[in-house]
Amino acid sequence: MYDERLAGFSRERLDSRPIPDDLRVLLVAQWEGRTDFTHLLDLEFFESGEAHPLLDTSYLSEKELADPEMQAVNAAAAEMAKYVKLVAKGGKGWIGYWLHPDEPADRAWHLMELDTEFSFWSLVGLTLTEGVAAERADYQDDPDERIAFTQLAAELAELGLPLSTQDYDALDDTEYTVNPEKLMEELIEAEREKRGLR
Repeated sequence: MYDERLAGFSRERLDSRPIPDDLRVLLVAQWEGRTDFTHLLDLEFFESGEAHPLLDTSYLSEKELADPEMQAVNAAAAEMAKYVKLVAKGGKGWIGYWLHPDEPADRAWHLMELDTEFSFWSLVGLTLTEGVAAERADYQDDPDERIAFTQLAAELAELGLPLSTQDYDALDDTEYTVNPEKLMEELIEAEREKRGLR
């Protein structure tokens, strides 16, 4: 029923890569108007045509857009958008995947967050749902994130979205091969150099 819409989301947000199973479930739930996952995970998935946060310059004035320093930052951000595949609003700002070509292809996609200051944050877990649940566990009523995560995992499983583990400490925490923050800094410096700003 949602095949065309899922294909469009894949084209627009993931460069036509296959949509991970958990993301598919979450998208369809949002499109059906279900609020159960939204309540647990506090995510709102992008609608068609919404700008990628790294490419959105609509908040900048003409003067800012003409500034060579800002142009260097915007050019670097545009390059980063090739690897930062954001799919939802939530967490510190936006949530998605780090799909740099130098990351190993034999593992689940790395999860990441981008905050409103354009800082990159890694998320633990093998799926978007695991990463978001782990982060949300920090904000639950239970002061121990391990217990809160186990409770969230159980609630998600009841809704038909089981996680690979209910053990917070067992969540995958593999480091990035290419550090997004470092790459962004390198790209900005390269763009500054192209503009004679060094």
